[in-house]
Amino acid sequence: MATSALIQSTKLCFYTLQGVKATASQCRAFTTKLTDQQQYIQDLCRNFSKNNLKPNASKLDLAGRFPFDEIKKLTDLGLMGANVDEEYGGLGLDYLSLAIAVEELSRGCASTGMIVSIHNFLYANLVNEKGTQEQKEQFLRDFTKGSIGCFSLSEPGAGSDVASIKTKAREDGNYWVLRGKKSWVSSAIEGSATIVFATFDPELKHKGIACFLVPLDAEGVFRGKKEPIIGVSLCHRAVTACDLTLEDVRIPKSYVVGEPGDGFRIAMEQLDQGRIGIAAHAVGIAQAALDTAINYAKERVAFGKSLTRLPSVKDRLTDMSILVETARLLTYRAATNVSTKNSAMAKYVAGRNAAAVADHCVQILGGRGLSTDYDAERHFRDARGTQIYGGVTDIQKRLIGHFLLKENDAL
Repeated sequence: MATSALIQSTKLCFYTLQGVKATASQCRAFTTKLTDQQQYIQDLCRNFSKNNLKPNASKLDLAGRFPFDEIKKLTDLGLMGANVDEEYGGLGLDYLSLAIAVEELSRGCASTGMIVSIHNFLYANLVNEKGTQEQKEQFLRDFTKGSIGCFSLSEPGAGSDVASIKTKAREDGNYWVLRGKKSWVSSAIEGSATIVFATFDPELKHKGIACFLVPLDAEGVFRGKKEPIIGVSLCHRAVTACDLTLEDVRIPKSYVVGEPGDGFRIAMEQLDQGRIGIAAHAVGIAQAALDTAINYAKERVAFGKSLTRLPSVKDRLTDMSILVETARLLTYRAATNVSTKNSAMAKYVAGRNAAAVADHCVQILGGRGLSTDYDAERHFRDARGTQIYGGVTDIQKRLIGHFLLKENDAL
């Protein structure tokens, strides 16, 4: 189906499905049964991924080229504002629908899936849910139509330890002045605005942090070079990540999200959402690795039979399938019942499982698993990153343990 026809069909279907729309807050119990709307999103994104992403994923990866054309088509489909209120150009979907979309897109191209995930879960959702009407008009409406949003939290000396951020914010009349450096800001080279977390009183630690909306073309904002990751074998090569240097960037007080001092809470709440996106991203990569392994094993003949008939390969494929489904179930539950524990558990398991599935995939392909002529090595690289960004697995495990004990009055 042509892209224009697909877009029109999508819009018509969304209007038809308004009556069956379910939001995460309306779900009283977790179920694996998808609503009609969620099933439609899954089919839409699966077909888009198969026809528009998978054929070019390797080329984008090897060239390190941002998927502008693909993101433009996804914008036209409304998926760059998946959870955004319809009033501001979004589709008004629930979190599970977005998680399903990220999974299916990542199955075809991990880089594209990551861009969609970060833009929606970490930027657009934040502005949509916590922004003022004025902020939404300036920092949200255009971001459902093609502008890309970013999330700037990590710094050279502060990642998981958010309370230790050093970027400073000081009041100057009706303005705030920001100064500092942010690291690993995905899509910042192509982005139009970013969320920035800065401290206005370091002695207050997490209570002294504020959340700001910052146009990336503002005076004093400097983008660094694209960061090389894992040496010459980059994970998500088509996704740009760079440092942002803020040199006395003056922004109006109206660009503060919430109140000064709310920044830490906002960051933590947003990371709960972001980890759902990363988990879905990991599930999509793992599914792609399983697909690659099965397709190769069906065609490859060794010892007079296809690899699928060798017990060792069959056992690996079985393990891979179990790992994928386990991660998918945890991710779906986290998307329907958002909490720090659920999102941390989903990210922890999905990241670890994706890495294990990708490793099995490389092993099944043997020497070809190390060749850039095959997808296995790309899945291997992409899967490893899901255990790092959004909070390393060690931190997720600590979060899970903390809330487990808290729930049982055992702290």
